[in-house]
Amino acid sequence: MTGLYIHVPFCLSKCPYCDFYSVGYDASLAEQYAAAVIRNLKHYNEAYDTVYFGGGTPVLLSDRIPEIMQNVRLQDNAEVTVEANPCVTDEKRLYELLSAGVNRISFGVQSLDADELKFLGRRHNAEQAKTAIELAYKAGFKNISADLMLGLPRQNTKTVKKSIAELSQLPINHISAYLLKVEENTPFGQMNIAVPEDEVMDEIYLFACEELEKNGFTQYEISNFAKSGAECKHNLKYWRCEEYVGIGAAAHSYYKGKRFCVDRNIHDFIFSDIQNTVVTDEAPGDFDEFAMLKLRLAEGLSFAQCERFGTDKNTILTRLERIPEKYYRLDEKGVSLTKEGFLLSNAVIGKILGY
Repeated sequence: MTGLYIHVPFCLSKCPYCDFYSVGYDASLAEQYAAAVIRNLKHYNEAYDTVYFGGGTPVLLSDRIPEIMQNVRLQDNAEVTVEANPCVTDEKRLYELLSAGVNRISFGVQSLDADELKFLGRRHNAEQAKTAIELAYKAGFKNISADLMLGLPRQNTKTVKKSIAELSQLPINHISAYLLKVEENTPFGQMNIAVPEDEVMDEIYLFACEELEKNGFTQYEISNFAKSGAECKHNLKYWRCEEYVGIGAAAHSYYKGKRFCVDRNIHDFIFSDIQNTVVTDEAPGDFDEFAMLKLRLAEGLSFAQCERFGTDKNTILTRLERIPEKYYRLDEKGVSLTKEGFLLSNAVIGKILGY
């Protein structure tokens, strides 16, 4: 089954930590962009089981999403997600999304601490975030996610506990908790913002994992936690090395055995009959890529999957001897990483793969 990702690159303002492709919102440009998305959708003859509108701030395109979705062929019980910013989410936009068949909404909350929100350049405050989530639930959304950012300068376990506790009182069933990474080409990168020392980052991450578990959110991926049955089906495609089509400026695809991406240029996308793509991998999905992605998941990598790629169980067991046992779990079915292992995932996964 194939997923569909649609990139909506419009924002009211650029957050200083964000490295995703985005431009300032313009209503006329947004209308042309939606038309280009529809035009490109017609080049793919697929029935999708997941659709994900990412950004940017996709909720800004709420009045165009119904028309876009009319041109998307869905399988039964498809998951359709839209990312939303609390400061631009109101009842009108929510009902536009619901009328389009959107059944999952993901809010960029990031924190419920006033100082942290100010540092991150967010346009909303804590009360606006809570109100937006409550509005979404009352409108009819029963699958609601919130983003949380960890490892901010001067952040501590007290503020993390506060954000998690308050989010847990809201009608949400999924939380994505990301460690801050300062990218070179962002305002934070240009300002040389320093993240906390590794020991502090580790403490905050492990504390957040524990608090989320206490509040009913089970970790199913390095940065993702969900109540039972509320895992993001679309994002699971990425981690299970499954195929998806990407539409829009800067969108990526894994489709028909190849990985490719679209130019990071909104005007090229709008004024081209077919989106300009560049192949980034002619033969993706080998064992190393598959295993690396699977080991990001709490379910881990099974020995049966290894053998399917020609890597036997004993090879994996031999490699695990070089890794401290606190970083992984081992049973008769396969291997998975612990929370401590997730913190050092690149190094641990590298050793499991024999690097």
